[in-house]
Amino acid sequence: MSLFTRVAGSRRAAWLAVAVAVVAGAAVFGLPIPDNPPPVSATGLSEQWQSTQAERLQDELPASDVQPAVVVVSRGDAAPLSQADRDAVTDATADLSRFAAADQVAPPQFSPDGTVALVAVPLFSTGGQEEIAGRVADLRAALTGFPADLTVEVTGPPAFTADLTKVFEGADVTLLAFTAAVVAVLLLVTYRSPVLWMVPLLIVAATEQLTLRALDTIIPAVGINFAGGAVTGIASVLVFGAATNYALLLIARYREELRREADRYVAMRAALRRTAEPILASGGTVMLGVLTLLLSQQELNRALAVACAVGILLAMASALFVLPAVLVLLGRGLFWPFVPEVGSTGREGRIWGRLGAAVVRRPAPVAVLATLLLAGLALGGLGIRTGLSETEQFRVQPEAVAGAQTLARAFPAGTTQPLAVLTNPGAVPAVTAAAADVPGVAAARPGAAGPDVAQVDVVLDAESGTPAADRTVERLRAAVAAVDGSAPPAVAGVGDLPGAVVGGTVAGRYDSAAADAQDLRLILPLILLLVGAVLVLLLRGLVAPILLVATVVASYFASLGGAWLLFEHVLGFPALDSGVPLLAFVFLVALGVDYNIFLVTRAREDARTTGTRKGMLSALRVTGGVITSAGILLAAVFALLGVLPLITLTQIGIIVCLGVLLDTLLVRTVVVPALTFLLGERFWWPGRITPSPVHPPSQVQ
Repeated sequence: MSLFTRVAGSRRAAWLAVAVAVVAGAAVFGLPIPDNPPPVSATGLSEQWQSTQAERLQDELPASDVQPAVVVVSRGDAAPLSQADRDAVTDATADLSRFAAADQVAPPQFSPDGTVALVAVPLFSTGGQEEIAGRVADLRAALTGFPADLTVEVTGPPAFTADLTKVFEGADVTLLAFTAAVVAVLLLVTYRSPVLWMVPLLIVAATEQLTLRALDTIIPAVGINFAGGAVTGIASVLVFGAATNYALLLIARYREELRREADRYVAMRAALRRTAEPILASGGTVMLGVLTLLLSQQELNRALAVACAVGILLAMASALFVLPAVLVLLGRGLFWPFVPEVGSTGREGRIWGRLGAAVVRRPAPVAVLATLLLAGLALGGLGIRTGLSETEQFRVQPEAVAGAQTLARAFPAGTTQPLAVLTNPGAVPAVTAAAADVPGVAAARPGAAGPDVAQVDVVLDAESGTPAADRTVERLRAAVAAVDGSAPPAVAGVGDLPGAVVGGTVAGRYDSAAADAQDLRLILPLILLLVGAVLVLLLRGLVAPILLVATVVASYFASLGGAWLLFEHVLGFPALDSGVPLLAFVFLVALGVDYNIFLVTRAREDARTTGTRKGMLSALRVTGGVITSAGILLAAVFALLGVLPLITLTQIGIIVCLGVLLDTLLVRTVVVPALTFLLGERFWWPGRITPSPVHPPSQVQ
């Protein structure tokens, strides 16, 4: 660890470390931003999925760069449209042609019950999300000539894109402000110093901003589309939480060493020697955990893997290089009014010492009761439902969702987003007939056609993302693929196909859910193996790593069950997004094991002088306050994902928040110490800890 201890070796070395950090930060902000590669598909899935194959085939069709925005007109009282209302819709339709891709808009359609009218306005789908949002905004601004008692809403794929872009406007600033405020309050409460809290907060905030700027260069450079939004939100809270956790651990150990050493540089070197290993092990575990997402079928998850790994790397660098240098340069007075003097005794560990003494007296009953509590919470997840429809994605309902719901009351729910069946032009009549006969299909009609590829538009009775829609997609794919001669020709990115393929937004959501399930089966065992391997290398044993991984898995299922009870009975969420269980597992296992690493590495250090049981008591007493503060802080910043507009991010934030709290306040505080007291020296098997009274353990009272 000499590389880290040199940072605090002298005043000159500390200033050099700060200067290097400033230059490196400036260099990162000066990096060029490469062009963002296009997404592999609208869903972010590879060519093995039918929805992506259909999307590639649609590029061969004329007007493939056009998507319909659907203008929905209804009365506020849900009554049938009068003749005057119908005339107003017809008159407005003619004016909308100036927004249409081909300067033409089809006549309005009226629902069978006469309560709703729809006008499909084909808009160019080229350009980025901001350009599409601008076209939708212009269209909405033009819809002002309707009578006051009519409600006019714009929905359809371009409108959903525009509304998603709009709800994220300013979200990054809001998230940063809330996160910084929460971290500031918690640091102020932890340190009870009017000055000290500012140092880690400023360094962590700078690290977060540096991470976001680095991602602008790194993610496109590795060939992954950087969607922003959800990726930057999760990366921000992860960097804030992890970097602050590492800072808490280092400052606590530095304060402890200042009570032994008069020279603050010597004290910081000792603190770094003791904290570098757990910080590196913790950060390495999180990096390995999130990098497993590179194996995901979802491009968004792969972007998250790179973003979070870069963020954790910079968080470790800030904690082991920048923060130590700044702390020693500012001196002991930074801790005012509770300045640690040589020979003084800390008061931080009294509560945790009493708790450890209570657990050591009756470890078996305590472990059983804690396990029953975790199991009880896990049972709350037995009725979990996964899969949100498109209109259920937002916490605050945007216009596109409201319009889709209005349309679904009078037309088939799939009217705004028909399925696209891509086939050979010669097989269009047979494919159309086969599609129309599928249960759950409201209508099937020939669509755009080119010399080699043709499309059949299929409208479903059910809304996208619902179980009924998924079952219809399965039946439709089987039916059209069975039509003789329906296979479209091979095109770039798509090989030979056995038959017609089904794509479109509805099919893309179905494929995304299937990809999430596949990722879950692959990544879950892999991340457990990787985390277990890191713990084996760190602790040089088998029993302790197995038990630590098992406790983290137990807290994951408990947090999932507890969160589902909250979602279903308090927040009224209809289901979990299909990608939430995987992301929550990755973050909880990778982050949850951090606190066990902090505790057990300290217990092993102290056990070398006093034995395992007394070593665990000493570690619990010394680390209890800092780990609890770190856990509460990390839980709070993940809960702040709820300020972002998507239910998916809210669900991830709440599950991780609950899981971190369980890890911090129950698993690390009660379960792991109880298991250690029960097993004694066997906890380290097959490794051994031989007590040697060379360096007495800390005695924080």
